[in-house]
Amino acid sequence: MAITDRHTATLALAHALSAAERGLPVIPLSPTKLPALPSPHRLDQEPARCRGECGLLGHGVHDATADPAAVRALFSAAPWATGYGIACGRPPHHLIGIDLDTGTAATGATDSAAALRQLALQHLFTVPETVTVVTPSGGRHLWLTGPPGVVVPNSASRLAPGIDIRGAGGYLVGPGSVSARGAYRIAPDSAALPPARCPEALLRLIAPPAGPRQSAPSRAPRGQGLVHFVLAAQEGQRNTRLFWAACRAYENGIGETLADALTDAAVRTGLSEREARATIASAARLTGR
Repeated sequence: MAITDRHTATLALAHALSAAERGLPVIPLSPTKLPALPSPHRLDQEPARCRGECGLLGHGVHDATADPAAVRALFSAAPWATGYGIACGRPPHHLIGIDLDTGTAATGATDSAAALRQLALQHLFTVPETVTVVTPSGGRHLWLTGPPGVVVPNSASRLAPGIDIRGAGGYLVGPGSVSARGAYRIAPDSAALPPARCPEALLRLIAPPAGPRQSAPSRAPRGQGLVHFVLAAQEGQRNTRLFWAACRAYENGIGETLADALTDAAVRTGLSEREARATIASAARLTGR
């Protein structure tokens, strides 16, 4: 590695450690802005769905950490790294990145900053003053924070042409990183700012709406499965299976509604109704219902 490359790598680690001190989980990036560590499953015949459970490094954003020792280990394994990525959607900041492109042939020379301002006017929100990173091409990354429990997906030009969203499973190139096209730097007027909270109206645009509650429909299959479990009991298993099924039903909040069906199933296997009711009552007491 050349001296200048070693110096760049050292600076990348320093910037990454500084970000980690603020609770931002980071990974090393190559000059192409891609994760620097290759996947340990790249030679597998079947596509790997591992997200780091194997314990090896090289799982992209799933390697991201704010632990200083772990950060050093990541960069030690990738001495060619010239930058770092900051994982979005992770606690404590639940970072959301608004990537404003400069307008290229791909975006039809669209002014993405103007498009964001137009969205703000239409949906009645103000683009807050926040951490802003200037990209080598002159684009801007706006850092916002989201509420816990809200998953913001990644998207490209869905909100408007030239506006990409970095959310859960995505990452932002951190300031101080050097890519093949140049350096990423903090905009001078935002250097002292913390990441601002994402306006509610903007959050509604970039996060999918919560679907209708599925609790009632989802309980029916579970309850039916417990009934079938009791019906399948052989002699010597009937009371044990009924008790187990009743415990699971009460633990899942459907004990009262399923009690009659479980009783009928137990009677069909040979238990008396009195025995079945007593067993179900014992399960209710055990689970605190």
